[in-house]
Amino acid sequence: MQRKFPDALALLKESPQDVFHDDKPREFFEGAIHTFSKDKEKALAAFKRARPVAEKALREGPTDASRHVILGMILAGLGEKDAAIAEGRRAVQLLPESQDALDGPKTTVELAQIYAWTGETDQALQLIDRSLSTPNGVTVPFLALDPMWDPLRDDPRFQALIDRYATKA
Repeated sequence: MQRKFPDALALLKESPQDVFHDDKPREFFEGAIHTFSKDKEKALAAFKRARPVAEKALREGPTDASRHVILGMILAGLGEKDAAIAEGRRAVQLLPESQDALDGPKTTVELAQIYAWTGETDQALQLIDRSLSTPNGVTVPFLALDPMWDPLRDDPRFQALIDRYATKA
């Protein structure tokens, strides 16, 4: 990943609104890009705009795990740790790996991202470790490149997981 966040932001702003789904508002992606760029003020403003959109989508589809995940990520971006984690856990309850081998692992990884964004490193790493050995789980290249994992990047345990599973690939 080239980490050209200003270019990503420009592309995002040029994108027509209809390419964004109700459960993943444009403002969420804007907040994430500003987070990756270390612009906390702009990230907070974008996440604040994204929140009512995500809350409305969740009211319209309360059993949709992805809507809980996106609200959880937005809440994590806003610094609302407990609420963010609760949304992520609810998503995993709605779509457990034991009942959906395709999308369940993805939801578990998204909970790990929420843990990472809220500073719950131990929980994030535990889920990542499990996911790396799960069919349809997270992959080493995804972990190594995706800026969503930047909060874990300086933790030697994160790099150790990447190194350990890279040799198994």
